[in-house]
Amino acid sequence: MGLKRIRVGRWGVQRSSVAALVVALTATVGTFLVQARAPAPTPLPGSAVASVAVTGLPVQGREVMEQIRQGGPFRYEKDGTVFGNRERLLPGQKRGYYREYTVPTPGLSHRGARRIVCGGQQPREPDACYYTEDHYSSFRLIVQ
Repeated sequence: MGLKRIRVGRWGVQRSSVAALVVALTATVGTFLVQARAPAPTPLPGSAVASVAVTGLPVQGREVMEQIRQGGPFRYEKDGTVFGNRERLLPGQKRGYYREYTVPTPGLSHRGARRIVCGGQQPREPDACYYTEDHYSSFRLIVQ
């Protein structure tokens, strides 16, 4: 009949098995990474930023909020300096509008990832403050 036999050598079978294994592992790892993320906080209506009550901040965050209202003193030299909003996760403002403050993390010998970023012309009376516990990857509006 004219049909030709296709020879699949030893390596052809192994290559397809390896490719199937790679695809299966990639799908499994991808699913794990997606599921391992913490759920995103719920945004405020009409806002792209979620919120957290002052009472929902860690104790150190509440202490930093009080220090901001008092104008200091602050623990770290960088506290009170301009925050550039390079990630553009906060509402757009002119440079110099936002200032950042470190929220100490117990047990760490460095600044850690937790920050409060406040915006406004008067640092002691900010228009709005935001909390991040993941070094600017996400923010939550601090509400009273």
